[in-house]
Amino acid sequence: MIEPVLVGEAFLEDVHRAAGSKEILHLWWLGQSGFLVQWQGAHLLLDPYLSDSLTRKYTGTDKPHVRMTRQVVDPQRLDFIDVVTSTHNHTDHLDGETLIPLLDTNPDLVVLVSEANREFAANRLKVPPERLTGITGEAAITVGPFTFHAIPSAHECLETDSWGNHKFIGFVVQAGLWTIYHSGDAAPYDGWAEKLRPFRIDVALLPINGRDPQRGVPGNLNGPEAVELAAAIGADLCIPMHYDMFEFNTVTPSAFRQAARRQGQAFQILKCGERVSLRK
Repeated sequence: MIEPVLVGEAFLEDVHRAAGSKEILHLWWLGQSGFLVQWQGAHLLLDPYLSDSLTRKYTGTDKPHVRMTRQVVDPQRLDFIDVVTSTHNHTDHLDGETLIPLLDTNPDLVVLVSEANREFAANRLKVPPERLTGITGEAAITVGPFTFHAIPSAHECLETDSWGNHKFIGFVVQAGLWTIYHSGDAAPYDGWAEKLRPFRIDVALLPINGRDPQRGVPGNLNGPEAVELAAAIGADLCIPMHYDMFEFNTVTPSAFRQAARRQGQAFQILKCGERVSLRK
């Protein structure tokens, strides 16, 4: 079992200690595709998976979800969250055992999902659809100091509902002078970089656990593809995600690291529970 850098009370103490620095953007990796973002005392959770729901669900099946990394924190302890996102309906991005406790402990929590997924998400979270906030590609949504833009993601292809709303999305998040991109589960598609480039991304959070085109293996971006996208959009910093959670679905970040060094792309590989603090 991989031990996070900080767990439980130590993690919470680090979050509260960092809150005193108002002009610094703080970001913690929570494992898989989950991140906590802190800006000027406000807190955003991106696609958190903070339970063992998938391990229990798939026990005894032909695809056991054996957890590799210990859980960073109990979601019930996160009683200071302003907004949480879900990029799509897969449980490691829309986990009832994470989000229902967050809703219970944060009565005013904004839960941001693709409009295409709002009814499904409401059913999973046992709330009325109007309790959730649906986003489309048409208009930005602002919650506190965070402004969100929905960007289509392909997994494996671009999918929409009957109204044209994308079922798989990523989020461009603007926080003061900072712009973060979280792709969710994503594979390359034509025009992706062109959609992102105008935002001048500071930090790109991209999966690296995926595709092997030479062997015909589908999935998310692999490490070199993540670097290629980060360079194409001009991201100042790229942080890899979506690995070291389940034994059947992981990679080492070595190919990502090697590609980033060849490309000259700035990157940081976080350990679970680790914080990166950025100042402009």
